[in-house]
Amino acid sequence: MNNPWHLYIMAVMYILAGIMHFIKPNIYIRIMPNYLPAHKLLVYASGLAEIVLGIGLFFGATKAIAVYGIIAMLVVFLLVHVYMITEPKASAGIPKWILWLRLPLQFGLMYWAYTYL
Repeated sequence: MNNPWHLYIMAVMYILAGIMHFIKPNIYIRIMPNYLPAHKLLVYASGLAEIVLGIGLFFGATKAIAVYGIIAMLVVFLLVHVYMITEPKASAGIPKWILWLRLPLQFGLMYWAYTYL
């Protein structure tokens, strides 16, 4: 495990975020776009994906796959972020300007993951 400390921070961040999908699923269900089916299943699946990909960052044999998986996952999560901006009920009371700031943050997270390839 000869990785920089910040890779471990990223890994733990995704693992904890994934665990939250199981602890507080209703938070995530509320922000799911209406056009997606099976909201609860998707929330659990995305939580599991975050946990598995976060764990994958710890091992050299799976790190690249985990990085590509995280980038793909963040691209898909853009749907939720845009939905939260356009649907007041999904915004969870978060001010619109903060929701707009989350979009470039997603690209920053993608770039951060990409730097470990």
